[in-house]
Amino acid sequence: MRWTDKGRSSNLEDRRGGGGRRAGGIGIVGIVLALGISFFTGVNPLEILGVVGGVTGSAGGAQEAAPIEDAGEEPMVRFLSSALDDAQTTWRSILAQNGKEYPDAKLVLFRQAVTSACGNASSAMGPFYCPGDQKVYIDLEFYEQLDRNYGAPGDFAQVYVLAHEIGHHVQNVLGTERAMRQAQQANPAQRNALSVAMELQADCYAGVWAYQVARRGDLEAGDVEEGLGAASAVGDDRLQQQARGEVNPESFTHGSSAQRMQWFRAGLERGDPAACDTFGRER
Repeated sequence: MRWTDKGRSSNLEDRRGGGGRRAGGIGIVGIVLALGISFFTGVNPLEILGVVGGVTGSAGGAQEAAPIEDAGEEPMVRFLSSALDDAQTTWRSILAQNGKEYPDAKLVLFRQAVTSACGNASSAMGPFYCPGDQKVYIDLEFYEQLDRNYGAPGDFAQVYVLAHEIGHHVQNVLGTERAMRQAQQANPAQRNALSVAMELQADCYAGVWAYQVARRGDLEAGDVEEGLGAASAVGDDRLQQQARGEVNPESFTHGSSAQRMQWFRAGLERGDPAACDTFGRER
């Protein structure tokens, strides 16, 4: 992906240098976090709760150490900053066409563990978006794992992950996230199906942004394949097969590899959020 280095985004929060104290109880927000935001879905929620309840982090970010300057990671930090600003500029324009305001999300970089408005989280849970504070949380080590352990290398694989999480922010801004949670409470039997629809829509929204990148000529050869590779790598069926040696579709919360690729491609081909109605129909 072609990009211009403009330094760090004003919407970047660098907590990689943070230390902290032992976290307390996880509470209901921790339970919601464990059930809904794990990018590596397929892990037993009870196992995730055990991780969340025992991670370390600072309270409210007040005791975080000063941001670090890691020369090895700085190029990636600046690349993600560029993609973050680009994606948010795109969504600000799209929503403005429909008379809606788009408040910027923040990108929080951390290591090992972090505290958010959704509770305490370990980097083992993968990147996530917290609607409570409108922030995306990423441990950069995740990208090495995406390449090394899941066979999804490349810079566009990295920005697909970020664009997916920004897609969740768009859902929060539009009220989709709140409506989905209410629907889950009203119909618990559809909890997983609604979660899958939510995640696939975020994949489609990532494709909508990628459409704009392609339209102005900033996609490079292999970028689309990298994005599709990342979408496939985090499909519930693939993750469950790798983790357990078997697949249980009834426990899916993010969608299969095929579904994730199909909806990312739907956004990429149409460039229209209206093409992302994962709740109303199936592909």
